Amino acid sequence: MVNWVPSRQDIIWINCSPQAGQEMKNMHPFLVLSPKSFNNTTSIVIGLPMTTADYNKNNPFSVTIGDVQKKGINKQSYVLCHQPKSFDWRARGASPHPDKKIPNAQFLEICKILNQIIMLT
Repeated sequence: MVNWVPSRQDIIWINCSPQAGQEMKNMHPFLVLSPKSFNNTTSIVIGLPMTTADYNKNNPFSVTIGDVQKKGINKQSYVLCHQPKSFDWRARGASPHPDKKIPNAQFLEICKILNQIIMLT
């Protein structure tokens, strides 16, 4: 894994601590938005946190990804489009997530919601 670099659309594990206020803390899945060349050159990854917190079911800024196993229980996984973040993925010891990538259709939906929030185009 020495040569591993996260790519756009990858799901990675990243430690979000330290955090402040309502930000996520500890280890979480993270959807990578930035391209591999940027991530490799800067050691920074830009993306969106993922969670299984049930209250995101009705969150208009989350996208349901599907079921995941958490402590032996099936839970819905959500990408939080309203919380873009950047992390130094090397310093935080990021690693590939077993789910590997977000499917294209869901990734496009996530990008559409994010764009509605930050209005890039």
